[in-house]
Amino acid sequence: MSTMTQYYVQATIQQHINVEVFQWTLRKRKWVFIAYSIQKYSQNHTAVKMHSSLANCPPVGLESLRVSDYQLQASSSLRSGLGPHRARLNIQSGIEDGDEYDGAWCAGLEDHEQWLQLDALKPTLFTGVILQGRNSIWRSALDFSTSFQNDSCHSLFPLKTPVLALFPEPTVAQFIRINPQSWFSNGTICLRAEILGCPMPDPDHQYPVEPERVTTDKLDFRHHNYNEMRKLMKAVSDECPKITRIYTIGKSYTGLKLYVMEISDNPGKHELGEPEFRYVAGMHGNEALGRELLLNLMQYICHEYKRGNQRIVQLVKDTRIHLLPSMNPDGYEAAYQKGSELSGWALGRYSFEGIDLNHNFPDLNNIMWDAQDLATDKKKVSNHYIPIPEYYTTTEATVAPETRAVINWMQDIPFVLSANFHGGELVVTYPFDCTRDWIPRQDTPTADNDFFRWLAAVYASTNLAMANPDRRICHYEDFQQHNNIINGADWHTVPGSMNDFSYLHTNCFEVTVELSCDKFPHASELPVEWENNKESLLLYMEQVHRGLKGVIRDKDTKEGIANAIIKVTGMDHDIRSAADGDYWRLLNPGEYRVIVWAEGYFPLVRRCSVGSDLTPTICDFSLTKTPRERIKQILAKGGKLPRDEQLRLRALRMRKLRVSTKILNRRREQQQRRAKAKRK
Repeated sequence: MSTMTQYYVQATIQQHINVEVFQWTLRKRKWVFIAYSIQKYSQNHTAVKMHSSLANCPPVGLESLRVSDYQLQASSSLRSGLGPHRARLNIQSGIEDGDEYDGAWCAGLEDHEQWLQLDALKPTLFTGVILQGRNSIWRSALDFSTSFQNDSCHSLFPLKTPVLALFPEPTVAQFIRINPQSWFSNGTICLRAEILGCPMPDPDHQYPVEPERVTTDKLDFRHHNYNEMRKLMKAVSDECPKITRIYTIGKSYTGLKLYVMEISDNPGKHELGEPEFRYVAGMHGNEALGRELLLNLMQYICHEYKRGNQRIVQLVKDTRIHLLPSMNPDGYEAAYQKGSELSGWALGRYSFEGIDLNHNFPDLNNIMWDAQDLATDKKKVSNHYIPIPEYYTTTEATVAPETRAVINWMQDIPFVLSANFHGGELVVTYPFDCTRDWIPRQDTPTADNDFFRWLAAVYASTNLAMANPDRRICHYEDFQQHNNIINGADWHTVPGSMNDFSYLHTNCFEVTVELSCDKFPHASELPVEWENNKESLLLYMEQVHRGLKGVIRDKDTKEGIANAIIKVTGMDHDIRSAADGDYWRLLNPGEYRVIVWAEGYFPLVRRCSVGSDLTPTICDFSLTKTPRERIKQILAKGGKLPRDEQLRLRALRMRKLRVSTKILNRRREQQQRRAKAKRK
């Protein structure tokens, strides 16, 4: 930068905090002209215009981590854990107060000369800042407070709510400095921040540099509110009517419908042997990236199917896919109205009633574990299809309508595999989510722990952000040491999670994907996030074709048997056949001894081999009715036992008599030998 000198001008945001912008002196008038032509600010902006300006110049990337730690400097720091690298909007502090991952930048001195500075690395049109107090579990939020005056609005932010300050006159510069001028007498100078700015052409480059295209997929990359989401889903369905269907599974507390997009070569019908797959997003309404990824996925599958992409065509042909982009639409609307940067860390997380939906499912874990502790024979304790407890079904139970809708959905469709999308971290978690004995954090594996780890690794290893070995940790937990996957309970215990309920109440295996450090990334980040997740989304869906599948039939009638129990020897988790008798058992490659039984039938054992290809092994079973069941069915129809059935029953009784006689004779012989031995 030998051709340029620097000086700073003070941007007049307000009276209590200074923002200094180090401006380029070379071609100063040209830069000022460009700045004014891009964005002109008046003194009577409305809130709507403020949100519009925020979209025009997006965040430079403190919260999303596009800004590296070395780009942030400060006049001083209270300690290393409160250094300038922690001055990121919505960054969360560690569990132990005072550790190396604390919740803000805090100055080491308390005077008016303290500052936080960003080096944008290139000329940037700075249009505003978003400021926030310190995050801390143990300390009061009054550690830092500042106020500013924007037009006639005076705002104080002692808490964790982000506050937007737009500059009266945007300025082109490389450096921007925030200089707090007031704070509480019993606090310190601490803050978290985001900077709004548009990259500008570098005057040293003779030819303008074309912006790099992040993705070639022509998708609708923006945040969609409820009405816009409905319109987009309708547009996709109209474009690909032969493979799509839109249906609803219920309504939110305020009456917003929970829309699902089904994608299949025969939508609206379960096909024998075809597995059912689901993705769920928006359980926490402010964790918005999953919602947009599923809307992108709908468009992408439609476009690629029409293009004849064989991978997509095969996926649609072999799988019935269900996409629920917004499980908590009420929460999302609240966060959406505030905007991606101003909604904060918690606004919109809960349902309209204030319920955390991921703690709202029946806690079947402790029901199963308590039964195991009390049972004399643990093998007789149910390890699957655990019924919903009575207390949960009463009118007094605190159960959100959104939760009830999803439970009914799970019970109606024989889902095999699922994932639900969250935000705020970069990691994939797998069941169990709840610890035994209410321990705050402990590895609590399921009987299918190896396969769950495989599922989590499939998504994490192909996600470009998670798989980047040079990425910065989001907040305070380093998940890279676990290869970006972790047992949910080993992170923090979550009783009543959707993952655990899905595993224990249905046949469906489900994991949670934490998609990004930023819960509600700016719209400008969506193309990058789509590319980060595209392969992961597709590859994870394809895992539904691992393991065994088949049909359990009646040997005589050839009809499918519903609710037949499929047990894999050595694995303490069974599954059941669907209404048509078909089943899917997700398994890693290997040899398995499979036992199938159903009420009124003799059990049957087969050895089935699972390969490493993404093709399930067909392992059908034909069960024979027990004589008692045959008699029951004949008598129920008002008929008499046929002659051959009578002879078969007589032969069976004689066989049982011979077996029992042999056993009795053997016991007598043993007793006689013991008696002789004693006499000797």
